Amino acid sequence: MFKHLLVPLDGSSLAEMALPAAAYLARVLAARVTLLHLVERHPPSEVHHDRHLTNAAEASAYLADIKQRAFPAEVTVECHVHTSEIDDVARSIVEHIGELAPDLIVMCTHGHGGLRRWLFGSKAQQVIALEKTPILLIPPTPPARPEFQCAHMVVPLDGNADHEQGLRVATNLAQVCQAAQHLVFVIPTVDRLKGEDAATGRLLPHTMAAILDIQQEEASEYLGCHIVTLREAGLAVTAEVVRGDAVTAIVAAVKRTQSDLIVMGTHGKTGMDAFWSGSLTPVISDRSPVPLLLVPIHPQTHS
Repeated sequence: MFKHLLVPLDGSSLAEMALPAAAYLARVLAARVTLLHLVERHPPSEVHHDRHLTNAAEASAYLADIKQRAFPAEVTVECHVHTSEIDDVARSIVEHIGELAPDLIVMCTHGHGGLRRWLFGSKAQQVIALEKTPILLIPPTPPARPEFQCAHMVVPLDGNADHEQGLRVATNLAQVCQAAQHLVFVIPTVDRLKGEDAATGRLLPHTMAAILDIQQEEASEYLGCHIVTLREAGLAVTAEVVRGDAVTAIVAAVKRTQSDLIVMGTHGKTGMDAFWSGSLTPVISDRSPVPLLLVPIHPQTHS
């Protein structure tokens, strides 16, 4: 499980919305935390309506204050200020991932504009960012929202064994947090198909509808196998097969189950597959009312 969390901070209250999740996970996972700030060359006077930190001494004092007020005493917190002025925040964060070697990055989804480009920009940036390190994206929350917890999570699946890497991370986290899992498998309707399947659906709608019905039955059996395995391990788990749009179904499941977290695998690149397409990951991030844990998918050899 995660033992080193990296939290990039730009000095704004918006970026600090990632701190409750980082503090919670550091405590329950007995993980250490590195708070990271990068000193920019020619920084703007404000960042998200907060005064921008302008030098290394100011940034060091800021991170020391965050360490004291955001984390319990038993959590090991290190503060890292990159003192050399940089022009490209996103690129520098990627470089620090390699240098500091965290196994989880925790950050607000609407942080610095460059961070969003780093996550959801070009294919090359996505591969660099998501090749090895899972990322927990925290949506901006109203002040009245309770502190982060992990009592219930939604886990999207599609029947692909490689994509089950997200489920394995979710299961490990559920065991530590004693959380329940809700598995969601989305089968598209004919009007939601893409690529060659969409063309077939237009030419042979009845045939394609029958194929999708068969896929729905197979999905139910697939989820049933996971339910048995997870319950045998002593975990609380439910599951459903939904027809329609993947993002809508996932968000609806989160709200219906009052979940605290979505955990899903991602290739970190553009593709045709439903939730694992890089183009849909930012859509889920934008629409999710809860944090989103993205687990990088690595091709595996199956015997």
